[in-house]
Amino acid sequence: MEEHSDRLDVQVSVGDQMVLMRVAGEIDIATVGAFRSALWSAPARPVLHLELSGLRLLSAAGVRTLLAAHLRVRACGGELVLVDPSPVVARVLRVSGLHRVMAILEPAAAIEAARRPVVATTDLQLAA
Repeated sequence: MEEHSDRLDVQVSVGDQMVLMRVAGEIDIATVGAFRSALWSAPARPVLHLELSGLRLLSAAGVRTLLAAHLRVRACGGELVLVDPSPVVARVLRVSGLHRVMAILEPAAAIEAARRPVVATTDLQLAA
């Protein structure tokens, strides 16, 4: 699966337990529809990693879309993780407060997380 325009490129890799979505370019009012479409069409897995090192711009529309995707994935029992945001995007995440709501992995942590097996848990297992 792939979304591509002159300003936004989204590439998706699907594994057994994780979907990796690489996002590059700009997410603004003109490209947010394609970004949302890519997020909503990603196969259901316990973890969705959004690799953001190639993202140059994240507008308010993109922030709203990330929050909506986070809530959607979480409602299905999954986890949305932002991986290696570019400095500009990391600043937007901090200013908007998304860094308090969503998991963000820096490059070294992302590599370590990819090496560990993903174990799905439910609230019942956590309470026991």
